[in-house]
Amino acid sequence: MVTVDRRTLFKAGVTATAAGALGMTTTGTAGAAVPTIHPTSEWGARAASGPIVVENHKPTYIVVHHAVDPPMNNDFSLARAFYVSRFIQNLHMDKNGWIDSGQQFTNSRGGFVTEGRHRSLEILRGGTQHVQGANVGNHNSEVIGIENEGLYSTVDVPAALWNSLVSLVAYIAHQYGIAPEFIKGHRDFNSTECPGQVLYNRLPELRTAVGRVLGVAVTRSEAEWPLLKPGDTGRQVQLAQQFLRAAGFGVPSDGVFGQSTKDAVAALSGQAGLPRDTCTAAKASDETGFLGADVWPLIVPSGRSAAAWRADLART
Repeated sequence: MVTVDRRTLFKAGVTATAAGALGMTTTGTAGAAVPTIHPTSEWGARAASGPIVVENHKPTYIVVHHAVDPPMNNDFSLARAFYVSRFIQNLHMDKNGWIDSGQQFTNSRGGFVTEGRHRSLEILRGGTQHVQGANVGNHNSEVIGIENEGLYSTVDVPAALWNSLVSLVAYIAHQYGIAPEFIKGHRDFNSTECPGQVLYNRLPELRTAVGRVLGVAVTRSEAEWPLLKPGDTGRQVQLAQQFLRAAGFGVPSDGVFGQSTKDAVAALSGQAGLPRDTCTAAKASDETGFLGADVWPLIVPSGRSAAAWRADLART
């Protein structure tokens, strides 16, 4: 087992008590500890219904999700973590029609980490390839995804979940040589609330904590596309409406994200073939017409880079 010194753990926001629960020891040199990850064989996973695709390259991004279902409670046991893993797999296979769990790993509210899609743990340990999942629309060949049990739109994650998330992400980043700046939320790719506003707001903190574990400097991440939702108001909404009008949609430019703007975004998304309901976050609220990372590039005027547009919108 790889060991981590106490100072590194404390700086990363992981308590010594939690370190023991995560399968770390607290002597030795700083580094990315190997967390305890329970394989599919331990939690009673069904066999995949099709071949597992192994990408012959490392992932570019580590993506954080919130699971939403099953509804969260205060059962922090290992048995609950196994139940959640089975629930998600059944949902993904039986409702979504996928061959297996969509995420590579699952993190419970009690801080227990399980393997999601089959072979994810085996391939992660190799550090040169990754299992293709089904958790970020149009980007699954680039990402490795972590489902965090619970809904974090208005409430914070439990300390145990946060500690295990830091540990898991640091280990994945170490295995693949991924810089902390490439730790993202699902909404950075698709128009979704996931991983919830509260957890999303903590991603800078997560990057910093992971950087401390790895002993690397964390540079400031580039601005991301803003997520706009029906009911929002302001200058960003007004700009989006102006871009939609230029694209031929008859929406007002009043800065109010009303029904006509929602309908226009939904129509544009459909025309572009954008994936919908790519996360169970869509069960918490209707995400139809959300305007986020995969819609903005369709409407912003050409002639400027995406990074320049994102930076401008962040200042608006």
